[in-house]
Amino acid sequence: MDFIPADIQRYTELHSSPESDLLNKISRETHLNVLMPRMLSGHLQGAVLKTFCQMIGPSRVLEIGTYTGYGTISMMEGMPDKGTIHTIDRNGELKNRVQGYFEESGFGERIHYTIGEALEVIPTIQEKWDLVFIDADKYNYPNYYELVLDSLNPGGFIVADNVFWSGKVIDDNHQDEDTLALRKFNIVVTDDSRVENVLFPIRDGLMVIRKR
Repeated sequence: MDFIPADIQRYTELHSSPESDLLNKISRETHLNVLMPRMLSGHLQGAVLKTFCQMIGPSRVLEIGTYTGYGTISMMEGMPDKGTIHTIDRNGELKNRVQGYFEESGFGERIHYTIGEALEVIPTIQEKWDLVFIDADKYNYPNYYELVLDSLNPGGFIVADNVFWSGKVIDDNHQDEDTLALRKFNIVVTDDSRVENVLFPIRDGLMVIRKR
């Protein structure tokens, strides 16, 4: 995932607004106590998500893949005062930790946190979304995309993380299920006349999609 030289990455973070104390705590505790800490959004990507929310001003956000809540809180920091996030994750073992972070953030009442399979949970939520952030199981990216597009408001955005998949998407030697799904997702989005998109080379690749 580390495509940018470490010194450039550090320079980028030093010349971006600092993360909040709580986000720094989440990052530190995730790296110390949680498996696969590379899944954390982290300072730069969190700042990008916050900035997107400041620019878009979404009232309703859907997040597919909560992990330890760094991305969730980053987006809340940039959202309007009455904005809400529905965030879904399948890992119930992290629930108490993540719920504690949400309560500490002061945004707890505006974050609806559900443990379950996103493909089953999303159809039960009667909402129209301004922004959808996809950062969950990669082989379902094409399914998530089709599932949420109809409930995305015109002019709304989908942001999908990890679309480079550590560079595997451009290496034909990799034919595993996740890589194939991400290749399909990137092609489907680019060829879809219902949307316009740009792929940002941030961290492990952020696909930014706007519904026409």
